[in-house]
Amino acid sequence: MAGMIKVAIVDDEEDMRQSVSQWLALSGFDTVTFPSAEEALREIGADWPGVVISDIRMPGMDGMAFLKRLMGLDSGLPVIMITGHGDVPMAVEAMRLGAMDFLEKPFDPDRMNELVKRATQARRTTLDNRALRRDLAQGEQVMGKLIGTSDPMERLREDILDLSQADGHVLIDGETGTGKTLVAHALHATGPRAGKKFTVISCAAFTDDALSARLFGPVEEGGLLPLVEEARGGTLCLEDVEALSPALQARLVQFINDQGAPAETRIIAICNTHGEGRTVEDALRPDLYYRLAALKITLPPLRSRGEDVLTLFNRMAEQFADEYGCDVPEITAQEAAQLLQAPWPGNVRQLINVAERAVLQARRGTGSIASLLMNDDEDAGPPAMTTEGKPLKEYVENFEKMLIDNTMRRHKGSIAAVMEELCLPRRTLNEKMAKYGLSRSDYI
Repeated sequence: MAGMIKVAIVDDEEDMRQSVSQWLALSGFDTVTFPSAEEALREIGADWPGVVISDIRMPGMDGMAFLKRLMGLDSGLPVIMITGHGDVPMAVEAMRLGAMDFLEKPFDPDRMNELVKRATQARRTTLDNRALRRDLAQGEQVMGKLIGTSDPMERLREDILDLSQADGHVLIDGETGTGKTLVAHALHATGPRAGKKFTVISCAAFTDDALSARLFGPVEEGGLLPLVEEARGGTLCLEDVEALSPALQARLVQFINDQGAPAETRIIAICNTHGEGRTVEDALRPDLYYRLAALKITLPPLRSRGEDVLTLFNRMAEQFADEYGCDVPEITAQEAAQLLQAPWPGNVRQLINVAERAVLQARRGTGSIASLLMNDDEDAGPPAMTTEGKPLKEYVENFEKMLIDNTMRRHKGSIAAVMEELCLPRRTLNEKMAKYGLSRSDYI
């Protein structure tokens, strides 16, 4: 919600400015005065948290020109015009141009109070609605980065939307490289705290004393607040929470207890313990674990996400090809099978690295997907392949879907161009697109 709404009073007569300002201030409004439209425009812009009261007749830029400038900056800004005797037709014209209302001199202070009250309420509603739209757009943008249509990803998106509306703290668990920090952002961006501060710190990046000071204070750097204060009302995201010492875990428990319920500041803790022979329960003291894990999300490893591997590789390759100014590398059915069968110990982070190197080696005209996968996991030997290097039915289908998707994307949804390139009749192409859930409208 918007904070205190200001009331800007713009008038070249100092006595009028001061009397209006004093009266409104006594009525509880936060006022600011300007002797000219030009000076007011140096401060007032789009989304300015206030309303404007302006005289019509002023030297330099008059009230009508000022109104037009304000409406050009922000058509939702409430403007109340002050008119002298005989200027009522001009005031009516001002309302046609976007002014909220007008006051005729000498005006009734109670009527002025009522107009300003309505204007500030309207402005607060406008700013709140704009903030909400921005928050929703940000949430959609973050959720859009969670690429994939596999069952594990569909469940993950549902979990994020459910848990984002809850008020409790959250524990995010999963293998390295699965996107845990991105999920933390999504939880914040799709929930009621979206417009508030989202503060992230890696607990493994500091010594114990430095981390204690950064989290709870005192902070030596001038002007910096401890993170528990900086994130107040929003979300505090603790990466590598398992790195907290027992003493800092105890302080975090105390902080959570002191907040009570509902919590003013939400904590999202990210744990990286997979592959270390211990669980998150082993890493945290029980009272902290149970406070954080009442709401828990475990991210799926890439190897369990099926055809998402090809979708992700394709998207990343497109981005890197655009960045390096070259064509997207075309992969064979055998290479698609290799991508699908690779163990991906580094998960999405590893796949991104492979996609970038695939683009770079394709630009040079050398290398293969198999060599990249072998270089990423030298102890694993060659990537697992099906009999005689031929993919099984599901790999064929995944490759076919990827090929149609690539071609549709490249030709921006032109069915005729896709039919020609893939040598497919219209009916067959339509059937395969329906089978794989591909829609022409997604590519136009």
